[in-house]
Amino acid sequence: MNLAPEAILLVGGKGTRLRPLTVRTPKPMVPAAGVPFLTHQLARARAAGVEHIVLATSYLAEVFEPYFGDGSSLGLHLEYVTEEEPLGTGGAIRNVASRLRSGPDDPVLVFNGDILTGLDIEALVATHGSSGADVCLHLTRVDDPRAFGLVPTDASGRVTAFLEKPQTPEEIVTDQINAGAYVFRRSVIDTIPEGRPVSVERETFPELLSSGAHLQGMVDSTYWLDLGTPHAFVRGSADLVLGRAPSPAVPGRRGDRLVLPSATVAPGVKLTGGTVVCEGARVGEDARIDGSTILAGAVVEAGAVISDSLVGAGARIGARTVLAGAVVGDGAVVGEDNELRDGARVWCDAVLPAGAVRFSSDQ
Repeated sequence: MNLAPEAILLVGGKGTRLRPLTVRTPKPMVPAAGVPFLTHQLARARAAGVEHIVLATSYLAEVFEPYFGDGSSLGLHLEYVTEEEPLGTGGAIRNVASRLRSGPDDPVLVFNGDILTGLDIEALVATHGSSGADVCLHLTRVDDPRAFGLVPTDASGRVTAFLEKPQTPEEIVTDQINAGAYVFRRSVIDTIPEGRPVSVERETFPELLSSGAHLQGMVDSTYWLDLGTPHAFVRGSADLVLGRAPSPAVPGRRGDRLVLPSATVAPGVKLTGGTVVCEGARVGEDARIDGSTILAGAVVEAGAVISDSLVGAGARIGARTVLAGAVVGDGAVVGEDNELRDGARVWCDAVLPAGAVRFSSDQ
């Protein structure tokens, strides 16, 4: 048994729900806690003993290798495989199989590129080995499983079914969901059809189960967050800074704020709730920023109030403007005295004049 398994990281998605953050940047490369989110996943895998990782890329694939190179700076050996046409999760796994070095019975880790988790990776590999499973799945428990596919298991942890998103209370037979990390027996990867889109969740796993394969679940309910929406992404970044989510790659000590060395923060500024101010960004006097991310080169002018929001690279937020649960795309300009709330999104390079959007004072 290979004790230091290799891994596949699925980083090909378009990140549609995260727009405008992903218009120019693939989702795994959007900064979280000051570095591309993918950095946290790679660092955690390395800390668990993984040495060889194949990145399955598609959307904006050309961005990854110039940043991470061969992976040696992280103590890894990285390879990159680009899909010409999107192949889905299963198709992407199959598409990189030729780059794997494992023997037929060795374990191969697979991670979704948009999950922030405190998963005990070594325990998942150990469970896969001790159970003799063909595939071992990380499962997590959620309070409201209606938005997820359910994965019930028997008393020994063996998966008994894969159930689509439940529509009625009677269909909620478990609070366990697929958490997006797996250990495959290497030979199982070769059974996935080649050269066409395949969903590992909707096709590969159910078909393996119906054919009698052994699929094992390991419930690990430490920190887990799907970073698929802007609100979740901002929260995940803040949780990394606050130390709620574990990562050896946060560039600084945990606390209420993370200000990268080339950023400028004026007197009287209050930064709280895991706020990140990235390289070259500038924050003007008396601004208040809580639980938010200010990306590289952005400017926040004096007296602006920003909470649970993300300000894109090179964007400008005018004086006294209020952002609450908003996303401002790269290069956009939000003039002074605006108020954007509750999921508002400003597209890349858009210009919003001073005082264009305001809420009445009684709201």
